[in-house]
Amino acid sequence: MAHHKLTLPEKTCPVCLRPFAWRKKWQHCWDEVTYCSERCRRQRKSTEKSTDG
Repeated sequence: MAHHKLTLPEKTCPVCLRPFAWRKKWQHCWDEVTYCSERCRRQRKSTEKSTDG
């Protein structure tokens, strides 16, 4: 059995700055995926709100 995970596309999360790889659940929306996790997505929103005021 060959491992194909080494050839998956990667992006870097703008919140934690860690690379994350393509997942099957993102196959239809990979271009819109920005954050590596729900936690980073929420953290980004909270940091934007605190810097506005």
